Amino acid sequence: MPAPTRAAATILGLLLAGPLAAGIDAGSYLSARAALQAGDFATAAPYLTRTLADDPDNPDLLESTIIAQLGRGAFDAAVPAADHMLATGARSARAAMVATAAAVRAGAWDDILDALDAGRRISPLADALSRAWALAGAGDMQAALAAFDVMAAAPGMRAVALQHKALALALAGDFEGAGAILSLPPGEGPVPTQSVIAMQAQVLSQLGEGDAAITLLDRALAQMDDPVLADQRARLAAGETLPFTGIRSAADGMAEAWFTIAGALVNGGADLDVLLNARLALAMNPRHVGAQFLVAQILERMEQYDAARIAYAAIPEGHPLRVAAELGEADVLRRMDDSDAAITVLQGLLADNPDLGPAVQRLGDALRASGREAEAVAAYSRALDLAGADSPGRWRILYARAVTSFGLGDWDAAEADFRAAIALQPQEASLLNYYGYSLVDRGEKLDEALDLIERAVALEPRNGAYVDSLGWAWFRLGRFDDAVARLEQAATLEATDAVVNDHLGDAYWMVGRLREARFQWQRALSFGPDPDEADAIRRKLESGLALDPQPEPGADG
Repeated sequence: MPAPTRAAATILGLLLAGPLAAGIDAGSYLSARAALQAGDFATAAPYLTRTLADDPDNPDLLESTIIAQLGRGAFDAAVPAADHMLATGARSARAAMVATAAAVRAGAWDDILDALDAGRRISPLADALSRAWALAGAGDMQAALAAFDVMAAAPGMRAVALQHKALALALAGDFEGAGAILSLPPGEGPVPTQSVIAMQAQVLSQLGEGDAAITLLDRALAQMDDPVLADQRARLAAGETLPFTGIRSAADGMAEAWFTIAGALVNGGADLDVLLNARLALAMNPRHVGAQFLVAQILERMEQYDAARIAYAAIPEGHPLRVAAELGEADVLRRMDDSDAAITVLQGLLADNPDLGPAVQRLGDALRASGREAEAVAAYSRALDLAGADSPGRWRILYARAVTSFGLGDWDAAEADFRAAIALQPQEASLLNYYGYSLVDRGEKLDEALDLIERAVALEPRNGAYVDSLGWAWFRLGRFDDAVARLEQAATLEATDAVVNDHLGDAYWMVGRLREARFQWQRALSFGPDPDEADAIRRKLESGLALDPQPEPGADG
């Protein structure tokens, strides 16, 4: 089983945090634990339901049930666990989040306000946003706006408070007031995220300031490649007035609050919390395509590839994010080792968008993974033509084409691309290592190869693959003592890698440590090397290395 992700480890910790009832179904509990350890919410959820039936008041199981049900997108199934948990008097921010979302869906705005007044808490940011939007939902927009003003005065909340006040003003039809907030100087108003820029473009368009909206979008698109903003820009250029679609109700505003919180957590390593907040945004506003796309991205990052594929496929046809979703779906399929399905998705996408460079590049990746290297080289060549000479990602395409050409045995083409890629990106450790190791493997330009690999190791000194490459370069240069030192380090960093252990065995042999050499070869064989490598190791175990070892004082035989 793969090592648990950070999110899965967090969930597992919840399951193990407290004692369980004596009569609990051990099989269901252990199955839930294993599924959560793997981050598999869909499998964990029914096992947790069975376990909870034997210990219904256990707060850790209730919390884990909420997480599993929300994680798989089953909001309705999370509600009973959240309600029961709160009814027992247990304090849980996640249970409170679910209860708040359930009240939004029911239009029970007073319930949210009463719970806040009674002391139920999620976080200062979530509580402040919930109060303001609940007031708007209850029909008191003036009180809601005042609540946003109170929030803006709190430390660290001004930007988000103003963003949501602008949303509320636009919802009420006050585009002038919303525009005044959105046009505040940097540092005084909302942070210009993609969502805020898209809202501001709509507000400007509604105010009849289409040219200003285009200028705003041009400035943003120079900094970020965003399909939603690009679509807005194209529609404005065609003379269209953008409708205000940011939110259509207070419920949408509450959903946007949770989406805002999710977005603030994206780069903080809290993937589980990002996922749960985005799922709650969707529960309150199923039309929130941005939240749906974020769910797909986070599931992919959590290596929940089948769930991510389903989430990407849910992005509606015709939406600006649909192309990005199909690219994401293709990436996920390739990671699921279904490169043929990825090729089908990409070919369908390219049928409608023949000059879509990222799709052509990914098609090359999928073709290479399917063993269709010659077609992959052609795809990479086309991707390079589309990218242009100044594209910041050009080196990646050159690198991919180099690796593919190397696999085809076309070393001249591969070497030219390796060198061109390094000229564009001289600090990319994986590129330096791959080219350097390729030279070592061919026995060519070993001094240059050594320099390349040393640069890679200097950039990432804890990368066992790079340290192995360096040791192997010393080996090929005949500096066997240096090779042993580096390969021992590599074997510490990559203890179960067959190639690393095989290399260390070869180095031990060459310094006369013959018994240790055979031990390392046996270890390498136990780690499942490729069939050809396994055959070579067996021959060494039988007959030794076909090179004479250097005698070492006291060496064993």
